[in-house]
Amino acid sequence: MKDKILKIVKENTMLIVLVLVVIFFNITTHGTMLLPSQFNALITQNAYVYVLATGMLMCMLTGGNIDLSCGSFVCLVGVLGAKLMVEKGAPTPVGMIAMLAIGVIYGCVLGFVIAYMNIPPWIATLAGFLALRGWGVALMHGASNISPLPENFCGLFTGKMNDLFGGPRIGGVQYNMTSIVIGLIASVIVVFLLVRERATKIKKGYDHDSMAKVIVKSVLICFAIMLFAYKFALAGGVPFALVWVAVIVIIYSFITSKTDIGRYFYTIGGNAEATRLSGIDTKRIMFIAYLNMAILTVVSAWLTMSRFQAANSTAGTNYEMDAISACVVGGVSAYGGSGTVFGMIIGATLIGVINLGMSLMGIDANWQKVVKGVVLLGAVVFEILNNKKKAVK
Repeated sequence: MKDKILKIVKENTMLIVLVLVVIFFNITTHGTMLLPSQFNALITQNAYVYVLATGMLMCMLTGGNIDLSCGSFVCLVGVLGAKLMVEKGAPTPVGMIAMLAIGVIYGCVLGFVIAYMNIPPWIATLAGFLALRGWGVALMHGASNISPLPENFCGLFTGKMNDLFGGPRIGGVQYNMTSIVIGLIASVIVVFLLVRERATKIKKGYDHDSMAKVIVKSVLICFAIMLFAYKFALAGGVPFALVWVAVIVIIYSFITSKTDIGRYFYTIGGNAEATRLSGIDTKRIMFIAYLNMAILTVVSAWLTMSRFQAANSTAGTNYEMDAISACVVGGVSAYGGSGTVFGMIIGATLIGVINLGMSLMGIDANWQKVVKGVVLLGAVVFEILNNKKKAVK
């Protein structure tokens, strides 16, 4: 029994830490942390972390590789997009397609340099880190920002889903029933997938979780989903930023767990030479990883621009660090070959909760960086110690 409890704790360490951190900040902020407005802020202010961390996950799986240029690229592509939509009067679809095209071009160049010219990723992306922001700021010609962005562009990312079911008004509060319905649908899907996964493993003779574990996991996940749904119902509806994040997370969760190309990312990180000798084009996979990262960076730029309703020279500052931290804290190996989208979500949420909680407490921004640095280091140390214990066994 004791061994089972210890195993569960080890498998869910960061999830437990996340719950404890939320409780701590809720106590220190006198309940402010769990207000509906803060749930909304957690998503809208940190949506870029989830998106960038998803791309960073794919890069890190290939062998602990990272992209240091993504934050600076958010700045540059945002400036170019704003110039098209604000200064040139281009329609929103044209501006977004142009930004996406720029992302594809940059991703192809970066992927080619890293995969086919064998330039170390940290060198190639460090060059981008320095050059792209400088280029973006130079294009602004001394202006602090380029605004206002078109309302239809901002509305795609900063708005909320309208209530389609006419939620009741109780105690002076208007409930958005659409949020509740979406939460219920998501809960049903989660339970169905967990049960089906267990049944599939049993049918194929693989190791599988007990039904009791599946039930407990289902209850906990559904509770978290319905908590967010309830808070969003009180806050006016599900934010569009969450919809973008959810779509990206679902797509990449499927890719990494159900497709051959997703498995190739893991095998390259585990042993690149053995993967190459088995007939897999490792260079192509590396190229795809950085092309994918550039495309997701454009999505992060859209989220950032719409949140501030402008493109500015400071956009994207330290974004790459938040994305890397979210992955490492979420259990993605710093050496590659292991990590999950679900773990990344936990890591990104923990980073977001720390940001939000310390801001509510009025803690200086410099001390916030200290805390995040300690959390990151602690996650890496935990991974190293855990790997040593596995090696001994």
